[in-house]
Amino acid sequence: MDRDQSTPGGTRGIVDPSALLTRVRFRRHEPAEALRPYVENYWLIDWDLPAPYASHIVPHPSVNLTFQWDEEDGPPYGELTGVAAPGLYTRKIGGRGRVCGAKFWPGAFRPFAPDVPVAEWTGRALPYEEVFPPTDVAAVVGPADDPARIAALDACLLPLAPAEPDPAAELARGLVARIRAERGVRRVADLARAEGLSVRSLQRLFSGYVGVSPKWCILRYRIHEAVEAAGTRTDVDWAALAADLGYADQAHLVRDFTSTVGVPPTSYPTS
Repeated sequence: MDRDQSTPGGTRGIVDPSALLTRVRFRRHEPAEALRPYVENYWLIDWDLPAPYASHIVPHPSVNLTFQWDEEDGPPYGELTGVAAPGLYTRKIGGRGRVCGAKFWPGAFRPFAPDVPVAEWTGRALPYEEVFPPTDVAAVVGPADDPARIAALDACLLPLAPAEPDPAAELARGLVARIRAERGVRRVADLARAEGLSVRSLQRLFSGYVGVSPKWCILRYRIHEAVEAAGTRTDVDWAALAADLGYADQAHLVRDFTSTVGVPPTSYPTS
């Protein structure tokens, strides 16, 4: 099976993706089939830069496991990164380096560390060895070709995969997917009612399995859509988009956009 998804078409969340993609080689690949209920994709980035560059991401509600090598930082290392809340995630790169990452589906990481609520990782980056048994990081980031790196990621994650499905993880993943896909999901109380849950139960589920609140997810996916619109179009009707995304008015959308991205929509770079 061809597991390559290297076309960088899903750039949602990347601030100014054209600027990043002119500086790095970015690919996505599918994990092993047994990992697909948990891992959305593997992502690989390589760079060789004459000058430092800072990339910015409007984070998804996802946990990422990364294996990294940067010639300016010393030997390779592994890292677990929780949801980067509340603002942008910024990563500075320079010289030569690479990252091999596993992006977990929102809500689907908890079975890999079942004793710790995912909210414990939010806003944190921890050494791999603080969460999982030590592994040979160089074996993941060392190979020059993608198939070898993918095989190394599979070899690392497959022994950590849960033996049995976790129904709560499946529910959490499905709820986040619904928030992402359906613009009509605008209120936490409405989502809870539709799922036959109390608001408090829904909030506890998200704290334990997603790491951020359902309200955070609703707002974040709407900002993703606004950022994509700002970066690809010059004729955005911001009042209409605000209404479509469930905002009370244009001012509220512009305020959230600016506080998250750092610049107002009218100053955002258009590709």
